[in-house]
Amino acid sequence: MLAVLSTAQIAGGIGTAVGFALSSLVVAQLSGSVAISGLAGTATVLGAALMALPTARTSGRGGRRAGLTLAYGCALLGCLVAVTAITVRSWPLLLAGLVLFGGAGAGNLASRYSATDLSPPGHSARHLSWVVWASTIGSVAGPNLAEPAERLGRLLGLAPGAGPFVLALLAFLTALAVIATGLRPDPLLVARSVAGSAQGVPPAAAPEKAAGGRKGTLRTAWHALREAPAASRALAAIAVSHTAMVSIMSMTPVHLNHGGATYTVIGIVISLHIAGMYILSPVVGWLADRIGRVRVLVLGMGLLLAAAVLAGGAGTQDVARVTAGLALLGAGWSCGLIAGSAMLSEAVGLEHRPAVQGLSDLLMNVCGAAGTVVAGVIVGALSYGVLGTAVAVMVTVTGAWLALRRA
Repeated sequence: MLAVLSTAQIAGGIGTAVGFALSSLVVAQLSGSVAISGLAGTATVLGAALMALPTARTSGRGGRRAGLTLAYGCALLGCLVAVTAITVRSWPLLLAGLVLFGGAGAGNLASRYSATDLSPPGHSARHLSWVVWASTIGSVAGPNLAEPAERLGRLLGLAPGAGPFVLALLAFLTALAVIATGLRPDPLLVARSVAGSAQGVPPAAAPEKAAGGRKGTLRTAWHALREAPAASRALAAIAVSHTAMVSIMSMTPVHLNHGGATYTVIGIVISLHIAGMYILSPVVGWLADRIGRVRVLVLGMGLLLAAAVLAGGAGTQDVARVTAGLALLGAGWSCGLIAGSAMLSEAVGLEHRPAVQGLSDLLMNVCGAAGTVVAGVIVGALSYGVLGTAVAVMVTVTGAWLALRRA
């Protein structure tokens, strides 16, 4: 099962990265406005947020395979809309396609939770971390395939900018095929069947019991969170980790550009940051299973604090210090995501798990989008250093709260 989910994650990651790589540039070319080009990233993040709950609801009713199929299917449809929009040169239609395209982000996030459904006790963080680690391949390979895909698109007679979305479409088709053929039996349905048998519930009745989402996935999730304080802490830790990471990462290219850094240098810094996010995932998962989720969450907040101080205090030409800060930023995010996701999954029952996980992904994406906006305002009105200070205060308070709650 882990191999199936990891393979789908690689394909989905390639599709997401290759489509996202040139999306803002294509929007700028079609609209003639740099300001409007920024809406490309917003549309993609919005799409991931909007698809989080439908993916969770579908998983709750029909299993993980159904939920992931919905997410990647919407992303595939978004690719078709994007190619059509580029052909007719309509940037509003392209933004609509990018919203659907964001479904891949929801699918990639939901895949990590699928790995925990059948994990033995004390192994869920490790299993989850391997699926997260698989994202490294797609995230690194995707942007490097954008230019070859564009050349291929032109050879096929497509409009400039359409090639990457055609390649993304093929990647999502691959992910759908892997999920449809390989994710059998469905891990969530099997877990429910086993749990139902242990409780004396007939297997056929287990999905009915779990269909509480019919009353509303969001309402089900909030109800489950009220009864599981550990899940609430995990959700808060995930949201804070993601907000801190996205806020600093999104404004780092602007900060370095003010110091005259070239696009090549900025690209290397961001690549090392992405490596920090994913490459140590298995180690983080093992550590979370070994010493406990809360301890790793507190460690993550400490790494984010060090990153905020290191990067925030760096000058515009201090590339080495910014790079070190962003590598720590990625590692702190990894601790928050993996330990928090494992803690969240274990804190709620199987019948409510998809709903709570969907709410977590929704809040994660909303906080990320809000973080980029607020970070832009802070850096524009004040400075990059003030942004680092604000993030440092946020993660310090969160880390102290997690440690005290654990005590």
